[in-house]
Amino acid sequence: MIARRLVALAGIPLALGLGGCAGLDRAMDGEPPLPTVAGAVSLSERWQTVRDEVDNTDSVATWHAPDGRHLLIATAKQTDRLLVYDAATGTLMRKFGESGTGPAQFDRPNGVFVIDDLAFVVERDNRRVQVLQLPDLEPLLTFGNDGDGALRKPYGLWVHGLAGGDYRVYVTDNYETADEAVPPPAELDRRVQQFLVRRTADGWTVLRERAFGETAGLGVLHVVESIWGDPRHGRLLVADEEEYRQRNIKVYGFDGRFAGRRVGAGVFHFQPEGIALYACADGSGWWFTTDQGKRENFFHLFDRQTLEYRGSVGSPTVLNTDGIWLTQTPMPGFDHGAFYAVHDDGNVAAFDLGELLDGVGAARCAD
Repeated sequence: MIARRLVALAGIPLALGLGGCAGLDRAMDGEPPLPTVAGAVSLSERWQTVRDEVDNTDSVATWHAPDGRHLLIATAKQTDRLLVYDAATGTLMRKFGESGTGPAQFDRPNGVFVIDDLAFVVERDNRRVQVLQLPDLEPLLTFGNDGDGALRKPYGLWVHGLAGGDYRVYVTDNYETADEAVPPPAELDRRVQQFLVRRTADGWTVLRERAFGETAGLGVLHVVESIWGDPRHGRLLVADEEEYRQRNIKVYGFDGRFAGRRVGAGVFHFQPEGIALYACADGSGWWFTTDQGKRENFFHLFDRQTLEYRGSVGSPTVLNTDGIWLTQTPMPGFDHGAFYAVHDDGNVAAFDLGELLDGVGAARCAD
């Protein structure tokens, strides 16, 4: 673990920070000029895990065990394994898995989502989702890589826990043409696949329910990875990483149709990436998103109810963030929960969630 000193929040003119050299470079390359946004705050992380670029870390999720343990799980897509840390301290506890196609084996694990005592892991090059039981990561089942609607190039996922112990799983599929280009809009109707996963007395069953994605208009999903849902407000947010013409998050309904809203247009400067939700019981809260840049990197917050932009946070050290995750569960050293962000493909940084919310003036949930 690499210790980091917490510094006081300070206002930073984001429009200047991102519209200076970076904007000049883009203009010289013939790219569209960067939009301008409001000011940001700078916040240092509490700690970072030990860095190992060989792993090519991508996504993270936490699990709070009934016995009081707090686990942080990260996908290592280059070494085909999961990295398990103490979520409160960042100490590495275990490396799990190996390359292959069998149970407890992975081929480029990317997205990870934890719900109840289950970890769902997307494997891009095995074209499947693998489900593991916590805390021992016992393999339970895989799905998505068979049949006519098999996943082709899956990346991210979000899991909705349903009444009766069922799970609805949404998986983004960033399939490409033979020359690795984005397909034409008419072929983008399967950007999200939806599965129903059910645990029965006889084992597990999986039903592929449907695939969806707009094929015309503002709701087309060009380049997809991160997805997150909000059952309270009936929304699925899908980041469109097409960097030059889109640079926003599309809002879909649980009916699989574009809801007519795009989040973050004019705010994102680089690639919209990770998505996480800070949810309050009264329906309020905040959407956390990643603006993934290698020279400058920001986390933008949007109102959960109105989807309006609230503010941005940058870090003096954390860059090129893929996956993010937040937990509202208190832990040692994080009285109000924690926010985790992958740092430049090599490790994970942890921020105090309460300080992050306070920094942008975003209200915390009522106790």
